[in-house]
Amino acid sequence: MLSIALAGKPNAGKSTFYKAATMADVDVGNYPFTTIDANRGVSHVRTDCPCLSLDERCGDDNCHGGKRYVPVELIDVAGLVPGAHEGRGLGNQFLDELTNADVILNVVDASGGTDAEGEPVEVGEHDPVEDVDFIEEEMDLWLASIVDRNWESIERQSRSPDFALDESLVDLLAGVGASELDVARTLRELDYPEDPIAWTDEDREALAREIRERTKPIVVVANKADIAPEGNVERLREAADVVVPATADGELALRNAAAAGVVDYDPGDTDFDIVGDVSDQQREGLDRIRGVMADYGGTGVQAAMDTAVYDLLDHITAYPVQNDTKWTDGQGNVLPDAHLLPRGSTPKDLAYAVHSDIGDGYTHAVDAREERRISDETELEEGAVVKIISDG
Repeated sequence: MLSIALAGKPNAGKSTFYKAATMADVDVGNYPFTTIDANRGVSHVRTDCPCLSLDERCGDDNCHGGKRYVPVELIDVAGLVPGAHEGRGLGNQFLDELTNADVILNVVDASGGTDAEGEPVEVGEHDPVEDVDFIEEEMDLWLASIVDRNWESIERQSRSPDFALDESLVDLLAGVGASELDVARTLRELDYPEDPIAWTDEDREALAREIRERTKPIVVVANKADIAPEGNVERLREAADVVVPATADGELALRNAAAAGVVDYDPGDTDFDIVGDVSDQQREGLDRIRGVMADYGGTGVQAAMDTAVYDLLDHITAYPVQNDTKWTDGQGNVLPDAHLLPRGSTPKDLAYAVHSDIGDGYTHAVDAREERRISDETELEEGAVVKIISDG
């Protein structure tokens, strides 16, 4: 399961985002360090279900009328403060929680209602643009410190006649999610001394920065966009490559209202319908949320996760089936499983995603949409429906 981590300074709304996205029972408070230990739960990314090509919707629990929700892990990491990489605010402990995440959502208080330490101030008093680079810098310096602490080992290894820098770096950086390909591509981008003993602090920081960008890409979530002063969201968009305006409070309110039968709403919808009895005060609150959704195309919570997985990580959704005519499993369930795979994945990659034994015994695959056998090298597209034939 892919892992998405919520990071940011205290009181930016991470726990509210997490609660809205998972509907888990967590503490949400207007004070720094509401979260101490990381919360881990299951949320979902949203895509179009292949059942839209069928006469009837599939009826899967994770499909709402053709809106398919694919599970991902969501981690709510405690707030980070400046100097976190040096241990401020238990920063090293919190940064370590990000180690296994595939992508980071940097939740920024777009309203400017919290200072750099996460303490509440008047809305607009703090410049949220200052919070954009902060997480990147703390993560880069934290990773550089890990490299520094272990560099002496690299230097010792370099004295061996069969020393290979890339292999040593893979061993060193595997713990932060760097693959052989990540290391190879990173070294191609950098200018560095051939002898590790000649590396400077700047060389190691450049290595750490490049590895972080490859292994922990970041989406900036401009949270509290509903109360942000005019221009703040646009300035955040100018300050970062990928920015998604959001109101985690609004999403949580809609999810609670939907659970109570008050509104008809699915996560990621651009609007909702009021279907139950509401007071004038509740209607006023819902109208405010609707106004923000009209401005930004939704509450932004679902959009942020979708952007992280489908855009930054460039993943697709593929659906393995046993019956390529009816698109069912052995029990007759239509499209029961959905797997997130990196773009460029093949049928055999999907087989291994289903189960290692299925992958080991893989013989060939059938494209259920096209009703034809496909080659082992075929790159699967978003929404692929595939029958795997395996001896496993």
